[in-house]
Amino acid sequence: MAKNKDSQTGAGENSMWGGRFASGPDAIMEEINASIGFDQKLYAQDISGSRAHAQMLHDQGILSSADRDSIDQGLRKILSEIESGTFEFSRALEDIHMNVENRLAELIGPAAGRLHTARSRNDQVALDFRMWVRDQADAAALALEKFIAALLDKAEVHADTVMPGFTHLQTAQPVTFGHHCLAYVEMMARDLSRFRDARERMNECPLGAAALAGTGFNIDRHATAQALGFREPTRNSLDSVSDRDFALEFLSAASICATHLTRLAEEIVIWSTPQFNFIQLSDKFSTGSSIMPQKKNPDAAELVRGKGARVVGSLVGLLTVMKGLPLTYSKDMQEDKEGVFDAAETLELCLAAMTGMISDMTVNEDSMAAAAGSGYSTATDLADWLVREAGIPFRDAHHVTGRAVALAESKGCELAELPLPQLQELHPEITDAVYDVLTVQASVASRTSFGGTAPSSVRAQIAYWRDNRH
Repeated sequence: MAKNKDSQTGAGENSMWGGRFASGPDAIMEEINASIGFDQKLYAQDISGSRAHAQMLHDQGILSSADRDSIDQGLRKILSEIESGTFEFSRALEDIHMNVENRLAELIGPAAGRLHTARSRNDQVALDFRMWVRDQADAAALALEKFIAALLDKAEVHADTVMPGFTHLQTAQPVTFGHHCLAYVEMMARDLSRFRDARERMNECPLGAAALAGTGFNIDRHATAQALGFREPTRNSLDSVSDRDFALEFLSAASICATHLTRLAEEIVIWSTPQFNFIQLSDKFSTGSSIMPQKKNPDAAELVRGKGARVVGSLVGLLTVMKGLPLTYSKDMQEDKEGVFDAAETLELCLAAMTGMISDMTVNEDSMAAAAGSGYSTATDLADWLVREAGIPFRDAHHVTGRAVALAESKGCELAELPLPQLQELHPEITDAVYDVLTVQASVASRTSFGGTAPSSVRAQIAYWRDNRH
């Protein structure tokens, strides 16, 4: 940081600024104003945008061929320097745009100054950030496709594997593990559609809006939009430089997706306990204890569960930054990037971890099957049988079944273990055919309604998703 005269005394007038800012207001302003520490992540988008802008200026007769060629060569040189790690970023130059422009001037001289014709840092950063977020939406979609594929593979292997279905984390009805996996396929497919939908909406190019009012130069915004892979240019210069909806939508989709991941992560944590013993995670996604040698902790799942909060926090942070901002650009909007950068990287990591955990986990089918029959999980099947075979109203059947459960509890047995005479005392039209529906396997197999848990239905849904995933 630059030093001034007073900072050299170590005390005096500027002691009010504190030790870190001993040089006074200039040091504080540099610290709060500089964004190069994080927005250098936009270097590839910044250079791509500048190359397209230079080409358009040339095509419109605003920039000579010699200057266009010099600018293009210089920008490609800068890209090479950054990617090789030899580029020196300067905090004094504030941001990625000025760092690139300054280096370009060092490389090609005065021609570098012509690159900024008909644009502003306002539309430049709006372009760079939008392109970066667009790339991240594509990356999230690709990661989701891989995760969905892993879930489908696991569902296919376990289309017949019975487990308890829960409400209130209490045993409710038996389902299959394949069906349970498909529930997350549905969630992730919706997440995938949200990222794709957001990408389509953000695919408009703000370059050419300049500071806020457009430009008097005869530019071709459609040409730069096309060159940079956008569907079309944005239609209002004021909105172009002040819009951050694209980042908010990305964060919203990321937050919903991360929330879905935390639900599965929590289930993995529960399932891997000795009390449940439904699954075992591979050593790749588990850790041990420093003091308890028997421990195998589901740390990867716990970290996914925790990291979801970071993604949601980034959404709340940017919503709060944008709340109440007047048009058009305000320096507050410099705070739009770090949360998005962090959320994108966090989501990518969480999706990769969950894909690995699902792919590598071992399913303890015997433990799942034993638990599937606990808690009188086939009680609803008894009630349904009474409606279907005895012709009584469901509410009456519900009451009879409740009495049957109470009887089984008092005897310490399962419903299927109650003798027929005792069941007939509850309702005289119960026959021994009722035992055909009181097993877990029969219960699961009977749920053939569209979207149900029957293995045949599960396989049909797997086939659907394999054909319609993309």
